[in-house]
Amino acid sequence: MKFTSWGAAKQVTGSMHLLETDDYKILIDCGLDYEKGTYIEENEQFPFMPSEINVVILTHAHIDHSGNLPTLLRMGFEGQILCTGPTADLAQLLMLDSVNIFLGKSKRSSKGRRGNSGGIKPLYLQKHVMDTVERFVTIGFNQTFRITGEIELTFIPMGHLLGAAAIVLTVTEHGKSKKIAFTGDVGRKNYPVLIDPEILPPVDFLICESTYGGRMHARNKTIEETLVETINDACVRTPGRLLIPAFSIGRTQALVYSLNNIFSKGLLPPVKVFVDSPLALRATDIYRKYDNLLNEDSKEFYRAKGDEFEFDNLSYVQDMNESKAISNYFEPCIIVSSAGMLEGGRIQDHLFYNIQNYYCTILFIGYCAKGTLGHRLLRGDPVVNIRNRELSVYATIKKTDTLSGHADHQDLVDLVKNQDKDKLKKIFLVHGEESSMLAMKVALENEAYPVLIPEKGESFYL
Repeated sequence: MKFTSWGAAKQVTGSMHLLETDDYKILIDCGLDYEKGTYIEENEQFPFMPSEINVVILTHAHIDHSGNLPTLLRMGFEGQILCTGPTADLAQLLMLDSVNIFLGKSKRSSKGRRGNSGGIKPLYLQKHVMDTVERFVTIGFNQTFRITGEIELTFIPMGHLLGAAAIVLTVTEHGKSKKIAFTGDVGRKNYPVLIDPEILPPVDFLICESTYGGRMHARNKTIEETLVETINDACVRTPGRLLIPAFSIGRTQALVYSLNNIFSKGLLPPVKVFVDSPLALRATDIYRKYDNLLNEDSKEFYRAKGDEFEFDNLSYVQDMNESKAISNYFEPCIIVSSAGMLEGGRIQDHLFYNIQNYYCTILFIGYCAKGTLGHRLLRGDPVVNIRNRELSVYATIKKTDTLSGHADHQDLVDLVKNQDKDKLKKIFLVHGEESSMLAMKVALENEAYPVLIPEKGESFYL
């Protein structure tokens, strides 16, 4: 059995891992790589023949894990895609949204390969997404699913996002069975709406994410305390506006639920909240659909106070006319809009009109990959390009990781420490910047665990 990491090796985005037995090839995740700059053409260059992949297993719906599936099909993949029910529903939304982003880039661009729209050719279209959706086969958590006579699959809940799972494979070769686990992205304990990550069963090989290796989440303030302080500064003491770039799926639902808690407890005077993302509204409906998979706090809130994702002064913005009208709303307000890294979406329009507003605060609540507009603002660039205009940055830039959906360094180390040292033969670290991986490697080796950091395309026989 051979393992090769073809994506998220010494970087965060573009997760794609290949597991090969004598006669079967399994691809774990097939995500877009946002760290390639002009990622459209480069993401269609697979280092293997897509037609030779027998099955894809998807850990969760985020686009850096699911977003290149339609390209895989377009290039020849004909198998099934195995995932949980929420992952299938959310991935469909995200892939369709990616089509809109590609088309937007195509219209705005006059460089590169020419398509019908006069710009760079989209990586895939809606037809390819719908072809992909037809390949989804959904499986519940903690249920054994036999892929072949020699390969069994179990999804273990990992928090992080509705439906997110670690993959545990039991592979029997030449009469001997081995267990291999892929963590996907690991969530945090006590995170709004989502359940806590479960403990993985003992395995022989562990492929572990390392996004927050070497970094600890702030523990001196809760999510509510951080939001109350920021809203107070941005909207109450000073009558300004708070702009929160947030991923439409996952982060926005956690944020809206947290704001609901804050205002329902009377911790702040009423402030108008706009959620300007049609994708977020559709995703929130999926969260309602799978309310049985939400955590106990969320269920208790619903029993006591009603819908977790609705409250007075909250408006979900539907069309572009409503979105544009927000610019003419002169009372203090909070605007939640996507995309979280500021690469496309309605958030760019709000940035365009507010980046030079001294009374605007921009609060980042998630990771921004290198090369993105969000990353440039966070590193303090005094001038940024938005909608092909060079604009000086006068707005206040803030960041908090209290709403990060990723486990931090200690959480990841604790996850690994639940493994049996006598059984676990090797840990492979993926999905992290190299410095984060090195910090994780040192910490785990201090606990006497064997750790490797794969190079992209490096293969290992298990």
